[in-house]
Amino acid sequence: MKVKYFSDTDTAHVEFTARGVHETKEISENIYIDIDEKGNIVSMTIEHAKANAGLWEFSYQEMSRQTA
Repeated sequence: MKVKYFSDTDTAHVEFTARGVHETKEISENIYIDIDEKGNIVSMTIEHAKANAGLWEFSYQEMSRQTA
């Protein structure tokens, strides 16, 4: 996964996989997802990222599987 932030446009781009994009879908006014031919998500674009997604800070945490 790759996360890119473009400060000049306040846009975040999250790339989940390097597969080819078949279609872009508008989820809301400022959120778009790219999907492959099978309908799987490839990437997501968030416009006005700081205001819409609270992108002031980014962290990544992998959670281990919980067992009962």
